Amino acid sequence: MITAEKTIQQIAEENRATVHTPYYLIDESRLVKNLEKIKIIRERSGAKSVLALKCFSTWSVFDLMKTYMDGTTSSSLYEARLGHEKFGKEVPAYSVVFSEEDIEGVLPFATKIIFNSVSQLKQFYPQAKKTPLGLRVNPGVSHSDFDLADPARKCSRLGATDIKEIEEVSDLLSGVMFHCNCENDSFEKFSALLDHISKHYAPLLKKLDWVSLGGGIFFTKDGYPLDAFCDKLAEFSKRFDVQVYLEPGEAAITRSGYLVTQVLDIVHNTMDIAIVDAAVETHLLDLLIYRQDAKIEDAPKDGHTYMVAGRTCLAGDVFGTYKFKEKLQIGSLVPFADAAGYTMVKKNWFNGVPMPSIVVRRLNGRVEIVKTFTYQDYLDSLS
Repeated sequence: MITAEKTIQQIAEENRATVHTPYYLIDESRLVKNLEKIKIIRERSGAKSVLALKCFSTWSVFDLMKTYMDGTTSSSLYEARLGHEKFGKEVPAYSVVFSEEDIEGVLPFATKIIFNSVSQLKQFYPQAKKTPLGLRVNPGVSHSDFDLADPARKCSRLGATDIKEIEEVSDLLSGVMFHCNCENDSFEKFSALLDHISKHYAPLLKKLDWVSLGGGIFFTKDGYPLDAFCDKLAEFSKRFDVQVYLEPGEAAITRSGYLVTQVLDIVHNTMDIAIVDAAVETHLLDLLIYRQDAKIEDAPKDGHTYMVAGRTCLAGDVFGTYKFKEKLQIGSLVPFADAAGYTMVKKNWFNGVPMPSIVVRRLNGRVEIVKTFTYQDYLDSLS
């Protein structure tokens, strides 16, 4: 195990000669800090945690993660298959909509199948009834700072909403999923949502074996009241006699991943602009979608100011504006923090920009290049 944590800048500089930019870096020592909290939740509350592959599917670190987690949850046949093949353990398979081919494909390995609607539950019940079945329920309340990600937005298609209709098929169900949180780092707001669910769905919950509370609960945030969170989960589980599931994505991998880039040019237009060998649209797409800046760890309050921009032709391909202790030069390394979630699963070949390698820093400090991409990968992605 690593005893003294190095900064990401130190790690990048030490490996400059052997690991070429750009690359995603997953640091297992930082990853373990989140996994230890997941372990505590399991021990104190009984709640199981399954990794949300829609957020993070880098299976090169699954051997570590599966010693702390109970399986993976998916949003498609391919994700479910990946979880089965590379993670193992439990495979609750959810999708907004299944095709006939999807159901046939997922049946051999899904430990649960969670349908998004009552109509799909009824349609596929004859084929899937030997597998524990669940239904996504939309409670009409949620926590999200973005309409784009709000599962309870107006006219949402995510989950069944008619309580009477849900109760009519309750005998077909072994469990339900309430996924109504997005980046919720407030225990008070989470608690209020859970109280709403307890109040409005009590008769249904008492019939079930399990309840998934979905993802989007930021319980690995520094200072989060973990004891109160565990007590709340345990009380809910005991009251309704159900196995509680959590589906952490960002919570499992936050602060463990980076996108390491290198300055290729510095231009001036009103201010200094450093252009790096990566791009927001291709490598940190979520930031562009939600209009957020990339994070730089331990950025100083004073220093030299630069806008850091990407290399695509998109005018708004900008990571953000930051201060640096030293003046940037061509060749300077610029690592962006919190770059594990919703990054590698969304990377793309826009502009034919080279894809970042995927690199893992193991617990013993060894840096391993686990995946590189070439022109052939770009060629094969087209036709």
